[in-house]
Amino acid sequence: MKNKILILICVLIFCIGIIGSVFTFFSPKKNTVNIKRDGKTLYSFDLSNTEDRVIEIPYGDSMNTVEIKDGKIRVQSALCPDQTCVNMGWLSSSGMPIVCLPNHLVIEFADAAGEDVDAVAR
Repeated sequence: MKNKILILICVLIFCIGIIGSVFTFFSPKKNTVNIKRDGKTLYSFDLSNTEDRVIEIPYGDSMNTVEIKDGKIRVQSALCPDQTCVNMGWLSSSGMPIVCLPNHLVIEFADAAGEDVDAVAR
């Protein structure tokens, strides 16, 4: 009896894993990225059709240099003491945003819902 329950639990976990993988595989790919400061969207880019570019984003006496290249985005350089945002590398599809705490800057994939945007870059 215990073996049947164990097998049933294993099959159930396997089926849930398959279903989750199918949903992940067929979910729409996120291409729109927002650059925000203090919760306010400064820029919004569709990485699938944005030309390679470098953007300098000032903050007081500091600066973040953001690079868009080959459909990817990262903080190329920053005038902040810890350089965590630079060391995070390219924004990945895992959903983890790039954050520069000293400069109050966040780069993240946009939600499906619309947002107020100050500037849209093409």
